[in-house]
Amino acid sequence: MNDFQEIADRVEIEALRGEFTDAAMMRDRARLAALFTPDGVLRMPNVPVEFVGRGEIRTGGERLQAQWDFFVQNSHPGTIRLDGDTATGRAYMQEIARMLDGRSGLNFAVYHDSYRRTPEGWKFAERVYEVRYVDTTPLRGSASGPDVQSHGFGEVRDAGPASEAAGTDGSVTGAPDDFGAPVSAERLDRVVAALRANGFTAELLDDAAAARARVKELIPEGASVFTGASETLGLSGIAQDLEEGDRYQAIRRNVLGMDRATEFDRIRRLVATPDVFVASVAAVTETGSLVIASGSGSQLPASAGGAAKAIWVVGAQKVVPDLSTALRRVEEHALPLENARAQAVYGQPSAVNRLLVLNAEPQSGRGTVLLLREAIGF
Repeated sequence: MNDFQEIADRVEIEALRGEFTDAAMMRDRARLAALFTPDGVLRMPNVPVEFVGRGEIRTGGERLQAQWDFFVQNSHPGTIRLDGDTATGRAYMQEIARMLDGRSGLNFAVYHDSYRRTPEGWKFAERVYEVRYVDTTPLRGSASGPDVQSHGFGEVRDAGPASEAAGTDGSVTGAPDDFGAPVSAERLDRVVAALRANGFTAELLDDAAAARARVKELIPEGASVFTGASETLGLSGIAQDLEEGDRYQAIRRNVLGMDRATEFDRIRRLVATPDVFVASVAAVTETGSLVIASGSGSQLPASAGGAAKAIWVVGAQKVVPDLSTALRRVEEHALPLENARAQAVYGQPSAVNRLLVLNAEPQSGRGTVLLLREAIGF
């Protein structure tokens, strides 16, 4: 190997490690998973978790990040040892974090890495996370929100009325522009009340596991069920429950085996008028509206009224004050994450080609919103 190639490899591996920290900080788990080889492994014995393959790394990371109030990771250069198309190395981390249950702390850790050269460039074959020091003294600071003004090294919080985004301990959760963080209990209660006033059946559940059990209760055995493409359904296991086995007539599974050229009209009718449609939404407003974004539009007819029953499972981070903020959440938060996922899975970008806003449900009992207290999905 010539000197130039060795320098280029070291630069690319260092960039890979930097991309990992950026993806973690931006809560972009699809991008983070794509930094690994398809069979790559992320091990964190101190947590303890072990994720094997890009799918587990993405979904496992979603579950972990749903517990954060805030998380900051600073990475420092370490060692890189090249060996042809493979390499090993270490990277050093300083991290501070606070969980939604109030636990917080600071730690110093080491990532023990194995890298592999691929047609897409250098990727992680394995990352093993070793904590060297932990300080669980409660952090006195808070995650910054739009009401925080920076002045040099300090922060001056607006002296006006307390923001709804602030928790009882002074931490900020669900600030208006933090589209990935769950909102406060007060705001969740307000959304439920608004949805019910608009004709939806709305239930507030603790987590994805509770939603998974509730969906099974709501759908009768033998019903034809169409599941919209949704990270929420995939991460929660709801999609697996509905699309595998013989308890339901799984429309998505059936149409995947049909010829789109010769059976398109039948496919169109099947997905538009199922007995039950199950999906998520891009945003839900505190005034009780659901906002749904789609690239193809195939799931919109069922949501709008084609399905006899519709169930939407919605994470607490999708709550926004109003419609204009909902549209901003679609463009600034959901689309970039979905675009990265589509690129990793399908090799092509996504797009918001169609938008549906449901302001009310005129048919009593048709539409059910299962709103969770935790964040899940995009």
